[in-house]
Amino acid sequence: MTLINYVGHDGTRFEIEVTPGLNLMEVAISNGVRGIDGDCGGNAACATCHVYVAPEWAAKLTPANDAELAMLELTDGIDSTSRLACQIVASDAINGLTLQMPASQH
Repeated sequence: MTLINYVGHDGTRFEIEVTPGLNLMEVAISNGVRGIDGDCGGNAACATCHVYVAPEWAAKLTPANDAELAMLELTDGIDSTSRLACQIVASDAINGLTLQMPASQH
């Protein structure tokens, strides 16, 4: 199991043990994490699972593809650490990863 930490814009924390292979948007929704909606079902066709990833974790994640980058460009509050949780897949390599939700998602 992989531990993922979700932090709401208000500081509310959710620590969830995740089965490797699941995307982190699905995990958030199935565990009631506020701030992650996943309106498009994980197809990188919306940005309702926008999260901020700590810079030290970026190298451990698969880089964002063109579709994800294009969707992020339409998102409020984007920065260099922005990702879509639906495009991050749980693995042992990201055990302990922390995702912060933007203030625009509550």
